[in-house]
Amino acid sequence: MESKEILKQHVAKVSTLSNDEFDYFFSHFQPESFKKGQVIISEGAEVKKEYFVLSGCLKSFFVNDDIKMYILQFSMPTWWASDYAALYSQTRATIAIDCISDAEVLSLSNENREKICHELHQAEHFFRWRTNKGYVASQKRLLSFMNNDAKTRYEELLAQYPALYNMVPKHLIASYLGVSRETLSRLYSSSK
Repeated sequence: MESKEILKQHVAKVSTLSNDEFDYFFSHFQPESFKKGQVIISEGAEVKKEYFVLSGCLKSFFVNDDIKMYILQFSMPTWWASDYAALYSQTRATIAIDCISDAEVLSLSNENREKICHELHQAEHFFRWRTNKGYVASQKRLLSFMNNDAKTRYEELLAQYPALYNMVPKHLIASYLGVSRETLSRLYSSSK
């Protein structure tokens, strides 16, 4: 499926744009290709874009002073990724994003997003819905970390995103869950 059609189907789940409106909306995106391991946003960089994933998988992460990695999000096809705090506030990135696999994305600049939101009410509706959905997902994940043990978090992730286990190396899933690779192996064995 072409990138335009993938984005059109994604937007159509929430907002109704005429063909002409969608063509205008789509004209503000730029196709980009990244290789496995390639950095898209590095900590401390200026962030001017967000990315809609067409194929592949990205990870958003933070590395603390003790060189421990914390994965905030995996972005699979039809997911969005950026350092949104930096993008919206025009500050430097506090997280990094790189490619777990080769990836094809559509990038959208902050300036172009604001422009199309100002000009197309349905585009603004779509981006507001998407932002709200992302906030709810983050809140659920935080509550799960505060209330659930590793096994429950693992089972939730497996139930919610089964495709993730074929796309993402197990040590990254362990990092996302906040457990060691060995603990993840035990959880995986006990769930069979």
